[in-house]
Amino acid sequence: MTYSNDLSCKELVELVTEYLENSLPFGEKAQFEAHLAVCPGCRIYLEQMRQTVHAVGHLTGESLDPTTRDRLLALFRNWKNRV
Repeated sequence: MTYSNDLSCKELVELVTEYLENSLPFGEKAQFEAHLAVCPGCRIYLEQMRQTVHAVGHLTGESLDPTTRDRLLALFRNWKNRV
């Protein structure tokens, strides 16, 4: 799906990390925010990412039980194989 300024939902998803880190160049940030203004799905996605970053920021290796830690590590190691 493409909305304003020719930024697609897929492109927005690829830029979320830079947006959250406030490292997008001005023009790209403007396109990103223009797309958010008209795309409820991407607004929801951005909020989910903000919540994930907040939640994960509170996790430590010690706070996870060993089974959960091992499963998460396995998922991260293999995520590209599934894409």
